[in-house]
This record gives sequence, C-alpha cells and structure tokens, in this order.
Amino acid sequence: MSAGINLTHIAIEGGIGVGKTTLATRLAEKLGANLLLEDIDDNPFLELFYQDPERHGLSVQLSFLFSRLKQWQSMIQQDLFHSLIISDYLFAKDRLFAMTNLSDEEFALYNQVAQVVAAELPKPDLVVYLQSSPEVAIKRVHQRNRSMEKDISLDYLKQIAETFDTFFFHYQETPLLVVQTDRINFAERPEALDMLIERIQHMGRGTEFWADYTD
Repeated sequence: MSAGINLTHIAIEGGIGVGKTTLATRLAEKLGANLLLEDIDDNPFLELFYQDPERHGLSVQLSFLFSRLKQWQSMIQQDLFHSLIISDYLFAKDRLFAMTNLSDEEFALYNQVAQVVAAELPKPDLVVYLQSSPEVAIKRVHQRNRSMEKDISLDYLKQIAETFDTFFFHYQETPLLVVQTDRINFAERPEALDMLIERIQHMGRGTEFWADYTD
C-alpha cells in the first residue's frame, strides 16, 4: 500500500476533458503506484466516430471494450493487484458511452457482449468521479488540441455529462468520491493533489463530495 492508503485499486472516472489522465498520472507518481491508462489513440474507429457517430458507434464501442478487457487480463496475469493501481477509467464506463452513442438495437447487442466479458473482472476499492461543466470541459479539449477530437461538440459533452451524473447518482458498488474540477488543475497545483490524497485517506464506505475552491 502507499502513503497510508490501504487500497489496491483507485479508479479515476468522468467525462471527456475533466482531467482523468492528468490526475491518475499525478496520483501514481505521488503514491508510487502502478498506472493503468485507457488506450485511446489505438482505437482505429474513434476519429471516424467523431466524424460520423451513427455509422461508427458500435465499432468504436466494441473496440474500446475489447481493448480494456485485454488490459485488465494482462494486469491480472501479472498479479499486479497486490500493490496499488491507479487507473484513469472504470471498466463500466464504456457502457455509459454506449448508452449515449448507440441505437437501441445496437446497445442491446453491445450489452450482451459486455455482460459476458466483464463478469469476472475485479471492482476497484474506490472510484473518484471528476465532475466538470461541459463549457469548461470543451475548453480543455480544445487546449489539448488532439486532431481526433476536433469534431466534438458542446452538445455531445452535455449528453455525456448527463449520462455520467445519472450513473453516479445511483452508484453503490464501491465507495465513491465526487470531485468538482472546474477550478482545480492538479497538474499545476501540487497542494491540491496533497489535499485530495488526504481526503482519500479519510474516505468512508458510501458517497462523499470534495471541492477545493481556494485560490
């Protein structure tokens, strides 16, 4: 375990542009943990999906599903769960995007596959859900300037934010820490990261909320 944190897996989750990868990377560095990042760049359908969502929705979701499954199987085979792992996604997150991106018929097919492949995967000890307004999120998306994300719209980010908020409003599978990130930049403010770690150390079993509004 690391820095007084008696956990083996912390999953950082949230919509597009909320800072998941930045926070996961900083936490792993600070705590000396293993880092597990979702493999976005290797999805051959992602840029096509942003250009034509209706045509490529099912392809992009199944590609993400099997990519994440392969990552988790590799972690399990290497027996890395005896020490702390920080991931920048919750395995169930792909289903949230599928709910938004797919037709009813496509989602029914996707869901059948997802239920089979995810049945035996371990759950995290803690989920940190990063919330951000769609307006702030799209500014961050534009700032990181990824070519595949050039067609993302504010309306799409609003749909994703609503889907995530609804999911985590009902989430009870693990302890959940909801963090408002509109005014927090963990890359630029190491003291904010230290405060978050302290907050994680005192987490209970249910859902808790944390926001740092200090300047």
